[in-house]
This record gives sequence, structure tokens and C-alpha cells, in this order.
Amino acid sequence: MIVPIPAVVPPGRMSRTEQPVFGLANGLELRPWRLDDAEVVMDACRDPDVQRWNRPGDLSLKDARDRVARWEKRWRTEEAAIWAIAEPGGGSPVGLIGLADFDLGGGGAEFLYWLLPAGRGRGAMVDAVVRVSRWALEDLGLHRLRITHSVANDASCRVAEKAGFALEGTMRSALLHSDGWHDEHLHARVQGDPWPE
Repeated sequence: MIVPIPAVVPPGRMSRTEQPVFGLANGLELRPWRLDDAEVVMDACRDPDVQRWNRPGDLSLKDARDRVARWEKRWRTEEAAIWAIAEPGGGSPVGLIGLADFDLGGGGAEFLYWLLPAGRGRGAMVDAVVRVSRWALEDLGLHRLRITHSVANDASCRVAEKAGFALEGTMRSALLHSDGWHDEHLHARVQGDPWPE
């Protein structure tokens, strides 16, 4: 007799809730993206560092609005959870963090993130990764989270390490960037790993 393995996160657990807002230790907040943030998304796609590591494409304002609307829809369909890293009180975004490639049944998801120049150097991304990880593992109930990044992206490697994501290995020629194929580091955190101080 084959015994079915139950879903790690039952369908509907995420979509039945509103996307939460989280305060960060450095005074920034994580909040859902709004349509009036679309210009920031459009501008971020033109930032050289965001382009180099994230492959966002060149978006028009309409494309950026469509992308923000799609992020809200992907929360409801339990495909992704994307937040703006923003100035408090509904202020302007300085970055993006989220989980995509959801496998709720299998209990996993992968981080994606970027910061604009106004958000860099403030420790925002480490704090945001830890906060979203706590939500994903403790509140939503996922089992494993991963961060992948080009081996040439030292900043992302530092974020993963400071946020307590163990380096598990290098995936060879794993992602095509504008300058060619990049090897990628794979970092992960699983239920029960200690939290960083």
C-alpha cells in the first residue's frame, strides 16, 4: 500500500491571509508593492547593479504596473510572496525581497532580492532576509529556503552568510547573465537551523 505524503503547507494557508507588513530593525519596513510604486520598479530595472545580478529586463511604466499587479496575484495563487523594502509609513521603496519558486507541498521556496542605491549600506537586506525567513518557516510552515547567486556577487554571498544560510555548494554554469554563463552558489536554511544573533 502506498501511503501519500501530506503537503508540508496545506493549500490555502497563505492565500487566506493578507500579506503582512513587517518592521525592520533599521527603521525600514517590508510591505506589499502598490501600483503607485511602479515607477520605482521601472527605475530599478535601469540600475546597473540590479541589471547585473537580477536580469529584470527594461520595463515601461505600463510593464512595471503589470508586474506589480502580478505580484499581488501571485500571493493569492500561492506562487510567490514579494515585498517592497520601503521607508516607514508607506514611504518609497528602496528595494525588493521575496520568495518565489514556491513548492508548498514540498515545503520549499527561493529568495529573490535587490536594493537601490538609497537602500544600500544600511544592513537592510540581511535584516529583511531573516524577517522573511522567520515568516516563511515559523508562520507559513515551509521547511527549506534557498538563496542562489552568481559566485561573482560577493554582496549576495555576504547577505546569505550573515542571515544564517549555509553554503551547500556551487552549481556550475547555472544562470545566463548578460556577460555569459555564471556558476552559482547555493545557500540554504532549513527548519531548526539556528538564527543569527
